[in-house]
Amino acid sequence: MVVYNVNSEEFKKYGRIIASLQLNEIVKEMEHTPCPEDVVYIPSAPELEQLPIYQELQTMIYGELPIQVGYCNGHNNKLNALEYHRSSEINIAATDLILLLGIQQDITDTFTYNTSNVEAFLLPANTAVEIYATTLHYAPCSVKGNGFRCVVVLPKDTNLPLDKPHNNSTEDKLLTAKNKWLIAHKESGIEGNVHFGLEGENITI
Repeated sequence: MVVYNVNSEEFKKYGRIIASLQLNEIVKEMEHTPCPEDVVYIPSAPELEQLPIYQELQTMIYGELPIQVGYCNGHNNKLNALEYHRSSEINIAATDLILLLGIQQDITDTFTYNTSNVEAFLLPANTAVEIYATTLHYAPCSVKGNGFRCVVVLPKDTNLPLDKPHNNSTEDKLLTAKNKWLIAHKESGIEGNVHFGLEGENITI
């Protein structure tokens, strides 16, 4: 599979590079976060949220909305699932990593999605991008088998457990956490009340 760079024209329909942020401090702090053999996701990390960049992200990027700053770290080489939010997500690469991306508009009326539409992008270390709300994404993939560390910024409470049951009809059946709609691949090993609507190859990097 072709792996584009986020600097390419191909990336522009999925997101944009944010060049204005000062990343040195948060990237340095990420060196102290765990990088397991699988994948760990922490929605809100106090050690990152106490840094000065937190206020800049909240004020300049999210227009003063309450936000959370966490991370997704580990080793991964599979697509496994795709998710989307009703809001943009900021990814800051503390190491090189690969993003597998699609667009929400390619989800069918029966909430299936063909993985042949997915494109891969290298997000180099020390680079920040905005992933648009209509962009399908999931856990990053490793580069050459190395571990990855990625800061994840979202509106506050995104990805936390739901407060009440939902009716599991139409799009609601994709809702697996607050502000998180997810479509999984049957080979992903993801358990629970999940919609397995990814068709085609479970892409491997």
